[in-house]
Amino acid sequence: MSLSEPPNQYSYSPSLHWNPRVHQYFLNAYGADHFSRISAALTRPSCYSCIRVNTLRSAADAVVEKLRSLVSTTAVQYDSEDGVANSLKEFLEDAPAPFSKCKIPGLDYVVFVWGSGPHRIDYGEAPPKEVIVSRKCAEAVLRGAQVYVPGVMACSAHVEKGDTVAVSVAVEQQGADGGWGIAMTRGTVLQGLETDTYYFERNGLYIGQGTAMMSRAGMFRVSEGVGVDMKDRVYDLHSFHNVLEGEIFLQNLPSIIAAHALDPQMGERILDMCAAPGGKTTAIAILMKDEGEIIATDRSHNKVLDIQKLAAEMGLSCIKTFKLDALKSVCRRDDIDTFTDPCCNNAKNDVTNPVSDSPNLEVERVSPIVTEGKDEQTNRGVYVSKAEARKNMRRARNGPGRNQCVGGRVDRSKGFHPDSFDRVLLDAPCSALGLRPRLFAGEETIESLRNHAKYQRRMFDQAVQLVRPGGVIVYSTCTINPGENEALVRYALDKYKYLSLAPQNPRIGGPGLVGSCEFPDGYVEEWLRPGEEELVQRFDPSSPLDTIGFFIAKFLVGSKDTAIH
Repeated sequence: MSLSEPPNQYSYSPSLHWNPRVHQYFLNAYGADHFSRISAALTRPSCYSCIRVNTLRSAADAVVEKLRSLVSTTAVQYDSEDGVANSLKEFLEDAPAPFSKCKIPGLDYVVFVWGSGPHRIDYGEAPPKEVIVSRKCAEAVLRGAQVYVPGVMACSAHVEKGDTVAVSVAVEQQGADGGWGIAMTRGTVLQGLETDTYYFERNGLYIGQGTAMMSRAGMFRVSEGVGVDMKDRVYDLHSFHNVLEGEIFLQNLPSIIAAHALDPQMGERILDMCAAPGGKTTAIAILMKDEGEIIATDRSHNKVLDIQKLAAEMGLSCIKTFKLDALKSVCRRDDIDTFTDPCCNNAKNDVTNPVSDSPNLEVERVSPIVTEGKDEQTNRGVYVSKAEARKNMRRARNGPGRNQCVGGRVDRSKGFHPDSFDRVLLDAPCSALGLRPRLFAGEETIESLRNHAKYQRRMFDQAVQLVRPGGVIVYSTCTINPGENEALVRYALDKYKYLSLAPQNPRIGGPGLVGSCEFPDGYVEEWLRPGEEELVQRFDPSSPLDTIGFFIAKFLVGSKDTAIH
């Protein structure tokens, strides 16, 4: 890997392009210099991977020993103006490189695995053979993944298995109609000429080089598998896919902090309203030592199955999963009158009640995909037309769509009784503008950001009804948008006078934003008031902690006899 200066084209120097009104909004919120740093930080990954150890099965020291044989122990060097490793030193305990154990009180089961970068890649003097990948594929590669076949968009002619190829990314561009997309047909041939599609658009968007694991024809003929084995990466982070399943879980540090902020206690009844993929759900269960009841809901059948799978891998039995829209989390009055449902029981319920036997639940079973014919073993005599068989083959190749389900059993709930939970975690669906690395942000508008906020307020209204007096609500997002963070806190405190912000432990994030923002249409978005900013945690991607952008607020629920405004 050479440190000689590469041509500008074959480099990694991305910049995020924002909707102009969104850009101005963030400038008002953060100031020009601060937002410039945030925007730049979002285009690169964190310099470390954060591993949460399942303490019911293992310990941090044991996990480090097992991972040492799988992870390179070469010296770690991460080029950062902020000196991330130095700034995190107060939170870390030395361990054999590239590992560090967390010494934040209560987080001794968290292990940091350091990566390296940014590296300057030597692509050679002659124009290299190339592969262009989709933006989502590139973001995964920057986090340590390989290039899988579905992510390959274009390839040089005459690429054969074993060839070295440069990998760049096609980022969405705005069309004449104002929409965003990639003006490229999958399978496009690259000739190495300026007439190639995306020739200029991919300047500064080269993420490394690797070895083609199949020919060009193979990449566009098969539906799965590794297309390019990445050898030289701009950012070299360790991948833990399928490693020590059940013992470890790769999770962002702020997400781990959010589970701690909830402060779950053994024997309590807890609701995780938007639980998929189950990272925070399982973190809460482990903090409770798997004693109590956690209800984990999501409106997607397949995502509920993901939660079930993760809970089973980690050997957790206190998690019960349901398919349920968060906006319908509270039982309708007619359901409350009709049923005595474990889903709608008092928080003191015996958690051993068999919830799947409840009359207020519906069991949803989805059969696996079937193929054409009447084979008794596979289709049990059911005839499937050729058209349906082709559709099923496409589904198997491309994965289940938004409205398609993989096989599995999921319980559907009609909601829960008011005041029936000790604690509720609402990790709300959001604009996700804090996730990194991020190579595209242009699609979000002021209108879409406001719509996210409206949706979150409706979910929070449900959460408030479900927590008993004396209970706790933790609200979190993975966005830098104050309208989905501080503005939600302002809404909650103004509407529900019995709510109050509570201190969080541990607290390593920064303060929230105080003030307000007035939009050109006259709408005023209120944020925090002086004195409230230190009671929330805002994780800034440009800060020395080098995390994703994240926000956590913790509310105590007082007597609900207080009026609602």
